[in-house]
Amino acid sequence: MSSTCFCLRIILVFLVINSKGISGATFTLVNRCNHMVWPGILANAGSAKLDSTGFELPPGGSRSFQAPPSWSGRFWGRTGCTFDPSTGQGSCATGDCGSNQLECNGAGATPPATLAEFTVGSGPDSGTQDFYDVSLVDGYNLPMMVEPSGGSGACGATGCATDLNRMCPNELRGGEGQACKSACEAFGSPEYCCSGEYGSPSTCRPSMYSEIFKNACPRAYSYAYDDATSTFTCKGADYTITFCPSTTSQKSSRDSSSSDSTNGPPVATGTVGGSSNPGSQPEDQDPFTSWMPNFLTGDSSRTISNFGLHSTPIASIITFATLSLLQLYY
Repeated sequence: MSSTCFCLRIILVFLVINSKGISGATFTLVNRCNHMVWPGILANAGSAKLDSTGFELPPGGSRSFQAPPSWSGRFWGRTGCTFDPSTGQGSCATGDCGSNQLECNGAGATPPATLAEFTVGSGPDSGTQDFYDVSLVDGYNLPMMVEPSGGSGACGATGCATDLNRMCPNELRGGEGQACKSACEAFGSPEYCCSGEYGSPSTCRPSMYSEIFKNACPRAYSYAYDDATSTFTCKGADYTITFCPSTTSQKSSRDSSSSDSTNGPPVATGTVGGSSNPGSQPEDQDPFTSWMPNFLTGDSSRTISNFGLHSTPIASIITFATLSLLQLYY
């Protein structure tokens, strides 16, 4: 009896320690805009579809999704959507995925759209990191921030909290002022699209337009080869994706992240005021214009609440093992 009890103890401890690595990552989408947002989700080829590919998220609302290990894909926000209540058919003013439905069903965002991109590793004990970024390569439509929690490593927050619609050059304006196109989308020339003879890091350089994006949002991708200051890593984290992040949340993220002036040149700072996009929150200053990513330092301690024992087979096994252990004692 005692040997059986000891074995169950070992099994239970092993399952608890490794449950996060097996369950992948949890993504929580939060809407802090003062209007409705219709998030879209696209899993990359070879990755499983999450519980939804498109849904309605009211102001103040949130929704979480569990992604398995090695999942990769992207999230974005659609705005100005109209769907017929009887047929479910409709479209969106920005970020539309062309499915003519609330669900995107495997279709991606029509530019311009702010994108949050992820590749999930296999948990903290596997040695495999998550990779993530916020990209403006396909343009911009909404402020967005990504914040990791419960992970280890650099695990920096990233995103674009500035209202780029307000400062968008006239030649890049799209969606009746509700979005800002990339130079590639606006002009289609190889030097802006990093294609043809410009299809390598050595030949495709930042443009005057990508620099506008980069100065406003130094942690976001501004053009195709903007990797050095725009790709982030973390092990075994969960992620919160916030549309129209509040000033309080932004400042908290800035204050809790380490900074290192040796990691890159100083960038311009600025204020963010009124918006041509009625859904944007007013900001006093973009939090990401005062510091650059630090890949060498930073560590987030994991708490038991972040182990993420979601409704997966591993949770059922742990419950069964626990009940069996109690029966042996009593």
